[in-house]
Amino acid sequence: MIIQQFKIVFAGSMGSGKTEAIKSLSEIPVLATEALNTDEQSHKKLQTTVGIDYGEVTLDDGNKIGLYGTPGQERFSFMWSVICKGAIGIIILIDHTLTKPLDELRYYIDTFKQYGENITIAITHIDEDLNKSTHQYRDWLLEQNLNHPLYFVDARKKEDILLLLKTLITSFEIKHL
Repeated sequence: MIIQQFKIVFAGSMGSGKTEAIKSLSEIPVLATEALNTDEQSHKKLQTTVGIDYGEVTLDDGNKIGLYGTPGQERFSFMWSVICKGAIGIIILIDHTLTKPLDELRYYIDTFKQYGENITIAITHIDEDLNKSTHQYRDWLLEQNLNHPLYFVDARKKEDILLLLKTLITSFEIKHL
């Protein structure tokens, strides 16, 4: 039985690490809806999420968090509003190695801000493209007058993803409790 006090959604570009982030934290086996990737133009990974990924984690204070992952492809966008319903926050992951990561960031912020204002941004795969500046993300956020927390993370590292969750929870508590 799923008993959770909070729901957090992982959204973002295909291959950005949403499923890995959930796997890195979940205390239960992750319910993953992976299927063969038929969109190799977008990303070369073998499998991709086509439904909802789900995991759970319990924080030190006993709060249970439901971790929900969205598919990254726009063709599955009809599911995003359903997945985000009732969430206290959204973590947007962007793959730094993409040709135009700022376009992806703009797209996901513009799309997901309609589902919730509590958004944290995580840039992944930094180590795979050291020639591309990481300053572009903060500069772009400032130009857009957006004040979302921004982190550079490895989605496989539990402590990196836990920091994202704690940021969202703290932001939610400040605004609503």
